[in-house]
Amino acid sequence: MPLALIISSHVAASHVGGTAQASALTILQIDSMVLPTVLYGRHPGWGAPGGARVAHETLEGMLGGIEANGLLAQIDLILTGYFASPEQASVAAMAIDRARAGRAGPQPLVIVDPTLGDGGKLYVPAEVARAVIEELVPRADILAPNVWELSYLTGADISTSSDALAAARGLSKPVLVSSIDLGEDIGVIYADEIDAWIAAHPRAPSAPKGTGDLLTALFGAALLDGLNGSDALARAVGGVAESVFEAEISSAAELPIIGMGQRLTTISPRVRLEQLA
Repeated sequence: MPLALIISSHVAASHVGGTAQASALTILQIDSMVLPTVLYGRHPGWGAPGGARVAHETLEGMLGGIEANGLLAQIDLILTGYFASPEQASVAAMAIDRARAGRAGPQPLVIVDPTLGDGGKLYVPAEVARAVIEELVPRADILAPNVWELSYLTGADISTSSDALAAARGLSKPVLVSSIDLGEDIGVIYADEIDAWIAAHPRAPSAPKGTGDLLTALFGAALLDGLNGSDALARAVGGVAESVFEAEISSAAELPIIGMGQRLTTISPRVRLEQLA
């Protein structure tokens, strides 16, 4: 069974961050180890989350325990997300380096979601953003920003899917870009050195938090299953789209990840896939 290391937030009552990713990967038969950067009661979007940031010394100690059991050398997938301090990003960089150095066979797939902000502003301190850009972005096999984060990383003004593709190409590595505004639809682009694809689906009237976290986990899982980039994109976006619309139908305030089960691998009729380049 594949093994993943997730370095991101743990939120007890919200299906976001590492909590959402671990749930999704478990359903898809991928074991997960989670290094939590924060321990929150709920997503801050609901109000004061409760809980606290995890000290980077604690993260480093947890990493040491994982390594002592020989598990770093067995990791197939590494997902990074939210960080509350620059030192936490340094621990994540250390984890990536140690996992790669210890692996005798195929290297782990490293997907970095530069969780920096949205809607025109950072929601992490500037020093955290700088640490993610300097320490984690260069180590990524795949970057997974939203459109605003892609603009922040590249300095590009992005208002169309063509703008997003051009900016992604400038990063010189595969990029999964979410939250692309297509009017009545919303889309995700995956661009690598060979070609680029966009998967789009109709907007739901509202969507729970955590869709980007779920997308990254589903995309990584699809690649571990041996799917190529375009098929992985279609499957991952389909799983997210169906989860969002299930939340709407059932009036769920959180993503219904556990209830979705194997529907997370749905090739959704809501999703249209189009080659860009």
